[in-house]
Amino acid sequence: QVQLVESGGGLVQAGGSLRLSCAASGRTVTSYTMGWFRQAPGKEREFVARIRWSGRTTYSYYADSVKGRFTISRDNAKNMVYLQMNSLKPEDTAVYYCAAQYNPSSSYDWWGQGTQVTVSS
Repeated sequence: QVQLVESGGGLVQAGGSLRLSCAASGRTVTSYTMGWFRQAPGKEREFVARIRWSGRTTYSYYADSVKGRFTISRDNAKNMVYLQMNSLKPEDTAVYYCAAQYNPSSSYDWWGQGTQVTVSS
């Protein structure tokens, strides 16, 4: 089992920044793909970003809506994943979830409880 706990959400004005953190415990997630997802009120959960470490190279992927504004990173020594969010927009308002994927060809296996991000205009 992997436990994931997100933190760092809050209220910020449009154009501002927030940094979300995801602390993993129970297992070392170095070889896992770690992702961030979000769900806005009345909408389905959507992919935001994911990161995978191959042992030599880190691969990151982003949704088009956040590309150039958000940066995903990981600290394998601390079993942590981060999402730096800059130039925030009101449409970024959502609950943000961290997730861990053991098998790249399957769905995400473990999810955190989420952290609320609210961007005011």
